[in-house]
Amino acid sequence: MSEAGGGRGCGSSVPQRAPWSLVAAAAALCLVAATSVWTAGAAPMSREERQKLGNQVLEMFDHAYGNYMEHAYPADELMPLTCRGRVRGQEPSRGDVDDALGKFSLTLIDSLDTLVVLNKTKEFEDAVRKVLRDVNLDNDVVVSVFETNIRVLGGLLGGHSLAIMLKEKGEYMQWYNDELLQMAKQLGYKLLPAFNTTSGLPYPRINLKFGIRKPEARTGTETDTCTACAGTLILEFAALSRFTGATIFEEYARKALDFLWEKRQRSSNLVGVTINIHTGDWVRKDSGVGAGIDSYYEYLLKAYVLLGDDSFLERFNTHYDAIMRYISQPPLLLDVHIHKPMLNARTWMDALLAFFPGLQVLKGDIRPAIETHEMLYQVIKKHNFLPEAFTTDFRVHWAQHPLRPEFAESTYFLYKATGDPYYLEVGKTLIENLNKYARVPCGFAAMKDVRTGSHEDRMDSFFLAEMFKYLYLLFADKEDIIFDIEDYIFTTEAHLLPLWLSTTNQSISKKNTTSEYTELDDSNFDWTCPNTQILFPNDPLYAQSIREPLKNVVDKSCPRGIIRVREESFRSGAKPPLRARDFMATNPEHLEILKKMGVSLIHLKDGRVQLVQHAIQAASSIDAEDGLRFMQEMIELSSQQQKEQQLPPRAVQIVSHPFFGRVVLTAGPAQFGLDLSKHKETRGFVASSKPYNGCSELTNPEAVMGKIALIQRGQCMFAEKARNIQNAGAIGGIVIDDNEGSSSDTAPLFQMAGDGKDTDDIKIPMLFLFSKEGSIILDAIREYEEVEVLLSDKAKDRDPEMENEEQPSSENDSQNQSAEQITSSSQEVDLVDQESPEESSLNSQPESSSPTDTDNAASVSASEQNSNPVENHETTSLDGECTDLDNQLQEQSETEEDSNPNVSWGKKVQPIDSILADWNEDIEAFEMMEKDEL
Repeated sequence: MSEAGGGRGCGSSVPQRAPWSLVAAAAALCLVAATSVWTAGAAPMSREERQKLGNQVLEMFDHAYGNYMEHAYPADELMPLTCRGRVRGQEPSRGDVDDALGKFSLTLIDSLDTLVVLNKTKEFEDAVRKVLRDVNLDNDVVVSVFETNIRVLGGLLGGHSLAIMLKEKGEYMQWYNDELLQMAKQLGYKLLPAFNTTSGLPYPRINLKFGIRKPEARTGTETDTCTACAGTLILEFAALSRFTGATIFEEYARKALDFLWEKRQRSSNLVGVTINIHTGDWVRKDSGVGAGIDSYYEYLLKAYVLLGDDSFLERFNTHYDAIMRYISQPPLLLDVHIHKPMLNARTWMDALLAFFPGLQVLKGDIRPAIETHEMLYQVIKKHNFLPEAFTTDFRVHWAQHPLRPEFAESTYFLYKATGDPYYLEVGKTLIENLNKYARVPCGFAAMKDVRTGSHEDRMDSFFLAEMFKYLYLLFADKEDIIFDIEDYIFTTEAHLLPLWLSTTNQSISKKNTTSEYTELDDSNFDWTCPNTQILFPNDPLYAQSIREPLKNVVDKSCPRGIIRVREESFRSGAKPPLRARDFMATNPEHLEILKKMGVSLIHLKDGRVQLVQHAIQAASSIDAEDGLRFMQEMIELSSQQQKEQQLPPRAVQIVSHPFFGRVVLTAGPAQFGLDLSKHKETRGFVASSKPYNGCSELTNPEAVMGKIALIQRGQCMFAEKARNIQNAGAIGGIVIDDNEGSSSDTAPLFQMAGDGKDTDDIKIPMLFLFSKEGSIILDAIREYEEVEVLLSDKAKDRDPEMENEEQPSSENDSQNQSAEQITSSSQEVDLVDQESPEESSLNSQPESSSPTDTDNAASVSASEQNSNPVENHETTSLDGECTDLDNQLQEQSETEEDSNPNVSWGKKVQPIDSILADWNEDIEAFEMMEKDEL
């Protein structure tokens, strides 16, 4: 988001239909005034320190961008753990995540305007030439319309915007003749067939070469799309129309927005997550500000900023009033049902909502922005990164973190609005955590699990498009940027579009006179900006006073009452609703209560009893709500026994030279041996056992004595392998999967089980690695005979003493979701979980290959067996469990298999010496930075 569309002004009136340049000027004045309030009472960060942090951001971008260009280009994205490009079709499918990849050098296009913001104009010119020379937009590949629009079309338009700016300055891009714009226009026409629906909402996917309808397209059968997918097109499509004069793009994007507006739930003024593109019926009726809806709200406000159309602001204000009325539960933002907005739809939040405080700054609503941002920051301080989802009592719900930039975005805008140096310190923390935990020799790796610090072999293009842009701007002074950032607005992918488009080719711009708007308080439609004394009371510690009560919200307190509880005063005299813990299937009274709540029992042939709720069959809306709560409680109870046996994944960290703890591998635990969560980690050099399967007495005991033995899965029980290497003197064991190509990215971890006998005699720790992770250790052994690893429950900081002995360096320490479907209309849960006695899933994806007949793998987390499979996500506590909450509800479900792990990973892995050659340059750069006390 751009601060150019930011504040609501500083007391001077702005005509209702004034050119946006006047509005932008007023906004800029407001930001200046707001800043002056804070600097009067807070010690600012010195210019020298801000410059150092800005230079550090530049170095980090060079590390990420340089490794992409060297090891991945022209592939779409870099795989930073294996130092190669991610080419669609050559790697195991990751499901919907791969729909962003179109074989069009995604990361390069997404990074174009970032290069200019970071003053890398020569690199920008070279990058534009590469795009024009190498990128093909006519590939036979099915891509996401949403992702292609915001990343590729937005990237081309942002690159074009800054290319013409540089050309006007007269030093760079003198040869440029709108070539990027012509590519953008070509891509725009390729996306237009997706809008061939009766509603005007686009299909979610399209084939770049064959479109929608042709048999070769392999798409066009979808019926549903997310609200954000259909509602996040107007900025790019309107800009394309304004740049080229071809009005068709803006017309199609406006039609989609108009349809979404008309389909809002009229009583609550909320929209759902998923909508049928043909009928306009809401498929998922939960509503929030996170995944599936987020950028729809963002683009309504920004469309007003960029296009000057009053109707977009009116729609945004109408939605915003509903959000603050129902979804905002400070400091939380919780999804609700659009038809019953007082009823929470889930008890967790996803990381994408971290953009919302920044949007609130753009709106001018500062207090709730500060509150939500501070809550998110406390979660980050607990885990180093924001988990992909976390519960209302701040437990991890989804442990991944794909290096999302939304929190950095909101940090930047809060600093611009308040001038509070606190937000510079927040940005500094983000930089330190990225370098310490996510940085690897070939770039920055996403976190597979924020609890263990393990990595995932991905570096998404948005990391370069957004993260470094916001972090650099956070610390930069105006003179550090070669153009006026106030003249541009940020898209949701942080691409820059010039505000002068508001007065260019305006023939389409007209107010929607057919829509009905809810009468709201006049303050929602202010066209003048309030005096900063209103936004920021005459108190330099205003923001601090808002943040202070939230400082311990994660670490020390388990907030009661933080979830809105429906008033039940109307129940006076009536019996309390049936709770799941009290339910007895043999009690006729309980069965009658279930029937009243729309819950029915189904006795299955295998002896299980299944509960199914249909809210429409409930006696009343209140009974339906009780039924929903009962089902959620039953889901929790039905998995409680298995949850008590759950263990989170473990970590194998390579700590020897030249890795120094940078590479962290996700490992599965064992039911026997030393419990790493209760004892100190085990550290030692690794050695392969002979025989490699470890199924008989070792013939090389001298090689594994005092070391961590590597053994291959198969041919005997895990416990037998452990005993054999323990008898040979090993201090630990790592079992490597014998299924070539298997990976924790595509297959779920499991807990290695015993052999049915007493395993108390096994005293050493045992961990399991899939083939891909195991090959990283084996490749390291081939390159370096001595490889030392750390077996632990989570990644540890690397050893500075050892690193200094081996190789001096001042380098910083380093180390889609698919939305859960919850509706009140149909829920079901089995009272008895049925799982294999040998193996069950830890992660949300089912294991793609069965264990060998002799290897036992026991459950680490149970998965509910529902008649409608949905995703299963473990909710794991922070360091301390909160025990004083009355209701801790957790949605459990399971997911469909979406990948083939039999594809070999090993064929393209770059040799270790090649990786380290690149890393040496990285180390030298940090040595230079150390001299500057960075």
